[in-house]
Amino acid sequence: MPMRLKAPVVLPCDTACSVLRDAVVDIDAAGRIVHCGPIADAPPLPEGAQVRELTGILLPGLINTHAHTPMMPLRGLGGDLPLMRWLTEAIWPAEGRLIPRDSYDGMLLGSIEMLRAGVTTSVEMFFHGEHIVEAVLDTGARVLLTPGIINAPGLERLGSWQELTDHTTRWIDADGLRFGPADRVELGYGPHSAYTLTPEIIAEVAQLSRDGGALMHIHVAEGLQEDIAVRAEHGSVPQLLEKIGALGGRVLAAHAVHLSDTDLDIFQRHDVAVAHCPNSNAKLASGTARLLDMRAGGLRVGLGTDGPASNDDLDIWDEARQAALFARLDSGDAAALTAPQALLMATREGAAAIGRTDIGALEAGRWADVVHVDVDSPAFPLGTWAPDVQLLSNLVWSAAASQVTEVWVAGEQVVSGHEPTRVDRGKAQAGVRRIAERIS
Repeated sequence: MPMRLKAPVVLPCDTACSVLRDAVVDIDAAGRIVHCGPIADAPPLPEGAQVRELTGILLPGLINTHAHTPMMPLRGLGGDLPLMRWLTEAIWPAEGRLIPRDSYDGMLLGSIEMLRAGVTTSVEMFFHGEHIVEAVLDTGARVLLTPGIINAPGLERLGSWQELTDHTTRWIDADGLRFGPADRVELGYGPHSAYTLTPEIIAEVAQLSRDGGALMHIHVAEGLQEDIAVRAEHGSVPQLLEKIGALGGRVLAAHAVHLSDTDLDIFQRHDVAVAHCPNSNAKLASGTARLLDMRAGGLRVGLGTDGPASNDDLDIWDEARQAALFARLDSGDAAALTAPQALLMATREGAAAIGRTDIGALEAGRWADVVHVDVDSPAFPLGTWAPDVQLLSNLVWSAAASQVTEVWVAGEQVVSGHEPTRVDRGKAQAGVRRIAERIS
């Protein structure tokens, strides 16, 4: 059914980060946006269209460009360990005790958490992908799934890298890159990293990604200790990736913390996008990525949470704040990353980082992934009456995920009153608790 969402403030997240007053978002029966603008300029509604009058702010669904959401049962595990010890002593052994269906339960609860925070799309790297897709289709969210390809101690039961890769290729051949209602699912490849896979494996997976137009999602230069051998032999992970011909397609580099000027030049030459994960990078003491240099060089950069065991939340609002804070500290400039710029990183620029022009903004032709933020809160002292600059500042610096009250994906309401409409949150929490008890 066609629908009009009307609100005192609409943030389309266009390149100017415009603030529209007394505006509407018109959605067709297929779930696409047909108009976004002031009510005075809105076209007539088709017969039978539903109209929703909202009291706060409408904006596009946020995009999490790097996550391992099914790790929900592992939340808090090894919480005070650095990256490599965290992986080898806590995470990989625990993941080795997970069963395939655990990916469904972990993804279900994580998807609920993200939707309640206004995050409508996540880029996932994990295992047992069919269960992940099932969970996302149950909650009504979106996912860009890059099934994990890894050689790591304790994870041998998942299969060889070749078996994991072949499974993804067969899946793409059978269902296509995008499928599900309103293209809710996209598939890509997830070679874990240069420290868990050989250069030959990464090169082969990269070729498959390019041939099929799929996203290749890979951890790059996350911590100083992870790729000592790679740096010793090749100079850096980006230099290795360029040397083996792994760049040039749709490549998303997660973290990308320890990059030299040469590495940044390589990323620019090959249009490599970056998933910037400031909270996880800080929690694991991995370092602070060169965000301002990436942006100055024209790289496409989105925000990611990493997994709920290394962050430990799935809140892109928090990532936007942390990204701005670290950028300001690094530069000594209080305007280094402004509130509007941080908001665009969480929405429009996140979509660009993963190669999607159909989400991330409230524009005609894009899917109607829409978030309503309630302003009846101390975070908004002037409510929607605040001047544009102050309103955006309140939204980015003061508002919390808890202020998200309604969410639509492709025009379908999937959150109402801050709770999911399709699934039971209590049951989802109980399911993850059972897994945590079993593997602890």
